[in-house]
Amino acid sequence: MARYDVPAENHDRVLELLRQLAEASRAEPGNLAFDIFEDIDDPTRIVLLERYVSRDAFAAHRETDHFRDLVLGQIVPLLTSRTVEQLDAEDQ
Repeated sequence: MARYDVPAENHDRVLELLRQLAEASRAEPGNLAFDIFEDIDDPTRIVLLERYVSRDAFAAHRETDHFRDLVLGQIVPLLTSRTVEQLDAEDQ
């Protein structure tokens, strides 16, 4: 899960880049889901929920060209802050 705080002037550009990231990430073999949410009460906050088949698949995602280019190269410089949490799902 990632939380992005985005200045209003960068909001549309960040969403455009995140849509590109989502499309590329969903095509990765270990990706189960990549969803983008906008906070209803705080329009400057965007939340990403990503699911991968394993920790290794998530680690591989972070090494892809699209992650490095879009997230690290283009999105992060447009943010006020970025928080990333890694969670394990309980087997059900």
